[in-house]
Amino acid sequence: MLRTFIGAALCVAVVAFNAPAGAQGRNDRRPNVVLIITDDVGYGDLGSYGAPDVKTPNIDRLARGGVRLTDFYANGATCTPTRAGLISGRYQQRFGLEQPLGARGAADAERGLSPTGRSLPQLLKDGGYATALIGKWHLGWKSEFSPAAHGFDYFFGFKSGYVDYYQHTAGGDAPLKADLFEDDRPVEVPGYMTDLITERAVRFIKQNSARPFFLDVSYNAAHWPYQRPGEPSTARDNARHLGPFDEPTGTRADYVAMLERADQGVGEILKALDKAGLRRNTIVIFTNDNGGEWLSRNAPLFHRKGSVWEGGIRVPTIIRWPGRIRAGRVSGQVGITMDLTASILAATGTPAPPGARLEGLNLLPVLEGRAPEIERTLFWRVTGARTQQAVRSGQWKLLLDGGSAMLFNLRADVGERHNLIGQRSDVARRLRRLLTAWQEDVDEEAKRAPSR
Repeated sequence: MLRTFIGAALCVAVVAFNAPAGAQGRNDRRPNVVLIITDDVGYGDLGSYGAPDVKTPNIDRLARGGVRLTDFYANGATCTPTRAGLISGRYQQRFGLEQPLGARGAADAERGLSPTGRSLPQLLKDGGYATALIGKWHLGWKSEFSPAAHGFDYFFGFKSGYVDYYQHTAGGDAPLKADLFEDDRPVEVPGYMTDLITERAVRFIKQNSARPFFLDVSYNAAHWPYQRPGEPSTARDNARHLGPFDEPTGTRADYVAMLERADQGVGEILKALDKAGLRRNTIVIFTNDNGGEWLSRNAPLFHRKGSVWEGGIRVPTIIRWPGRIRAGRVSGQVGITMDLTASILAATGTPAPPGARLEGLNLLPVLEGRAPEIERTLFWRVTGARTQQAVRSGQWKLLLDGGSAMLFNLRADVGERHNLIGQRSDVARRLRRLLTAWQEDVDEEAKRAPSR
């Protein structure tokens, strides 16, 4: 009965807030969409989110020109899960993609996100949009799982979770493997990976300025290996993850330089839109795929990537749509990555077929000031060596970490320092029932998922 109620409530919410946002009513043509995703960047790593030691003038300019969200979440605590949520518009657990896919030579090489014909890029492509993914994919090595199979007209980038910024190889403890593709063809292109992503993104804008387009710019910055721009000598140790106890190791200064280079890339992309006269008719979305790594600044949140504590899942997110979203807004509307899927489809007037079964909501009516904030109930789960689950409902968050259960009031305690489960066990029991019903639902569907 509880599961049925949750499903019915979600369906009502999606129908109510997923109607087209009148994108064609005020413009001669449908809006372009540029979605910029950084990797492993901390919640507090941008100037507009309080960073004291990072200069991000271009991302901050986006915030001044649009809305900055304070309570936005990634679908997952790591790369693959969140990207599966974006492309599908649904909880990634339904596809059995709860952990990052491994290297090409690993068992995970046979796995990926199976196309359904109802993915975000496919629906936009079917509606006449030019579509491109430039940067990180991480949803499957095989051609049947490729960006093209999901509806991207053009792909330039890499398919693993990370690459050497200079050699474009996926390393770690496995033998080096080249990982740079144009569409599904391996290519060799010299240059720093962040710059190559920016260059291809600018080129795509210039080549498609006369038609509506969807451009997914997926930077690998500031994911390890911690290699500064302009210093190929920092390529070391087979591009593996260097932690705080390695010698030598990465530094905060390395990380900052990498992130600032991505910000420069954002500036070049915004400049290309301006030169093409597309600024007012382009929705620009900036977000991140999960919480920051050990060199990141996640303040004022606790913990980091890989956990369902706020520092592992809450991410900086900015949306600019001139003439539709008032400049300089700050919104506490709770959102999640798969809301971007629903919002993009709505803004572009792209109908989502019933079979898509979107679980995200179109947040644009709220962000434009045409509707009040929506109270949300959202779920997360991390599996592996240490299982964690969490549910946020309104201001309350129940977090299960190993054998410990904790309850936090996020409006009063964003740093998750004061466990209130002893005072409000009634709230904890209610949220636990919701979480249990959600897990039963997604796990039942995952048993039938072809991507497993």
